Parts: sequence; structure tokens; C-alpha cells
Amino acid sequence: MTIIEIKHPKELTRLRRLALSAQGLLQAQPFGSGLAGARKAIKHIGYVQIDTISVVERAHHHVLHSRVPRFTPATANQLLLDRDIFEYWSHAAAFLPITDFRFSLPYKHSIKSGQIHWYKNPDKKLMGELLARIKADGPLRSRDVETSTKKGAAGWWDWKPAKKALEQLYMQGDLMVSSREGFQKTYDLTERVLPSNINTQMPSTQEFALHLVEQQLRCHGLVSLKGLTYLRRNAELRKTVKDLVNQRLTQGTLEQIQVGGGEVFLLATGALEQPLPRVNNRLKILSPFDNSVIQRQRLKALFDYDYQIECYVPEAKRQYGYFSLPLLFRDQFIGRMDCKAHRKISHLEIKSLHLQEHLFDQDLVITAWVEAITQFCHFQNCESVSLMQVYPKHLGQRLNTQLKLLK
Repeated sequence: MTIIEIKHPKELTRLRRLALSAQGLLQAQPFGSGLAGARKAIKHIGYVQIDTISVVERAHHHVLHSRVPRFTPATANQLLLDRDIFEYWSHAAAFLPITDFRFSLPYKHSIKSGQIHWYKNPDKKLMGELLARIKADGPLRSRDVETSTKKGAAGWWDWKPAKKALEQLYMQGDLMVSSREGFQKTYDLTERVLPSNINTQMPSTQEFALHLVEQQLRCHGLVSLKGLTYLRRNAELRKTVKDLVNQRLTQGTLEQIQVGGGEVFLLATGALEQPLPRVNNRLKILSPFDNSVIQRQRLKALFDYDYQIECYVPEAKRQYGYFSLPLLFRDQFIGRMDCKAHRKISHLEIKSLHLQEHLFDQDLVITAWVEAITQFCHFQNCESVSLMQVYPKHLGQRLNTQLKLLK
């Protein structure tokens, strides 16, 4: 099958813009704003990863904030309460469109049947007791389990076994998260949470493969074969996806391109001939778990951006900081920023800012960065900001001067 080689810079620019436009990162408000915009965004991009790290606003809020004007953290829980989304496992813990609920069923079934394990040797007696209590007394908050182990408490379970039992019931599909306050989740019976109009038919492997191919092409624009089943270990599913891709290549509805003699990507036939998506001089501060950067090999191949989150790296070996945030300007990733929101004093500390100066016009980026920081501070509920280290160093004075004008 023919593979188109991408060598010319203009062709690579087209690919980058195709990918970023599909992710909703080029337009000012590609999905609308507020609650309605967040609903459309998550349906289009397929999932939003949930993460516990809170040095800045958590990833599941940050990802939507990057695409949806007037998004606030409370909006995510409202989507849960309105049953527009549900919480489950994608390649990681995630918010997912409620319309995709049936595609969570194969993994739940595999856990419940023992084909795969979430926890080895789950305590079925305790699971039964928890399920009966929720059925009789109503939803159970995770904090209700946690507080029952305090000395002198009258709780009838220990926290660690009960927490595992709750998670097992959730992962195998008996329970769903009905709401959450921060990281405090409320669990209820699936039949009491799931709207009656939602399809609960177990998808065939062919249906699941078709869902993945169409979803990934929609939200990424171009995908590698490996990326279509990113971190999914189901061998039958991977094979079915590969067969479907080969079928579409043969039919001519998909074509293959190769970037710089390296990774091969798939995209809809004719996508390269479409009008080039426009860019503007906005700078976006993205989450390390943003859908556009989470597949690091893809990021490197398409954008020549070598990114690693360093919170899991020993401090002495970190190059850019504990939780550096990717910086996207126009259609290029131009650097990263390590920062921390000090919420008690409403202050955003930018510990370090690393910029790849050769990639951009200095004046344009400084203006765009200051505008982005202003919005980012509001998102963090911070009233002041400080910049500690800048690389290259000669940009430090100009950037700090601009920040002082914000105060």
C-alpha cells in the first residue's frame, strides 16, 4: 500500500494544524462556552483524564479550560450530575461521554468474570455487604468509608479493605460515581445512576474497533496504528482494529503518510488537500495530561517536541521541574513552564520558564504569554504572579517587566 512521505516543511505544518484543529486547540471557542461547550468538547475529544496532582488546577479541569471559555471546575461535576458524562477507566481514570457507556462494558465484564484482575482475591463478602448497604441506605461517599476507621469510630469496616471493595465494585460495573467534590467521590448503584435511554448492549469486538477508529480520527485528525489502541492490551481488539484499517486502506477511504522517514500515520483520504486551518497568535498553557500531548511518541514525531512529565523523576535528575506544562504557540510547542499555585495566598509562582527561542518571534510570544498567564491566574484563583527563572536568561527582564504591569 502506498505511503506518502512528508518531507517539505509546509506539508508538516499542514499535518500539525490538522492535528491541533481536530483537538480544538486552534480556534477561540471550537465547542462553544460554559456548560454546553464542555459537553460538546468531551464528546468530541472522547475522554478527559482525571489526575490527583494539584500543584495547579487538576488535569481534568485544565484540559477543558484549554478548549472551553468560561469553564470552571464546578462545571465538571455538573456534567456528572446532569449525566452527560460518566467516570471510568480509559487508558487511565477519565471522564467519558455518557453516550459511549457501552464501550466500558467489555472491560467491566473481564474484571467481573476474573479474566483480568483489578485487585487479586477481592473480598466478595465485604463487597456484598457494601452493595447491600448502598442498595438499602442510598449513595455512599468515599469519605464515609475513610472516617469509619478513626479510633473509637463505630464503623463496621476497615478503610483499606472497604476502599478496595468499593473500587472493585466500581471497576466491575456494579457501582458508578454519581457525583464528586474534588476527589471525594459518591458511589451509587449503576441502575440508579445510568439514564434509561443509554445503550447498555455489550459491543462486539468489531463494533468496538469501529468506535475506536472513528473516534481517534475525529479527535486527532491523524493517528498511528499503535495510537488507535493506545495502552489497550486486548490482543483481539488490536487485531480487529488492524484488520479494519487495512480494509479501509484497500477501499481507499484511508491513506498513509510517513513523517521524516519515521512514524507512519493514518488519515482520511483527501484530508491533506483540505484548506489549511488558520492559526492566530494565542499561546496555550496545556496540562501534561492533555489529550494532544499524552502520546509522547506521536508528539515527538509530529511536533519534534520531546516532552516528559518529571514529577515521577528523582528531583536531582529533573531538567525542567516537577510539573512542567507544555506551551503551544500558533502550531508549535515552544517550551514549558513549571509552576505552583499557592492557594492560601492566591499567588501563582512560576518556578521556571523554558522557551525554545529559535521557534518564534520574540515580541509576539511575550505578548501572547502575558495574556495567557493573565487567564491562567484567573483559572487558578490567583491574584498575583511571580517569575523566578527564565531560559534563555536574556528574556527574563522583559517578561518580568510585563508581569509587573499586571499588578
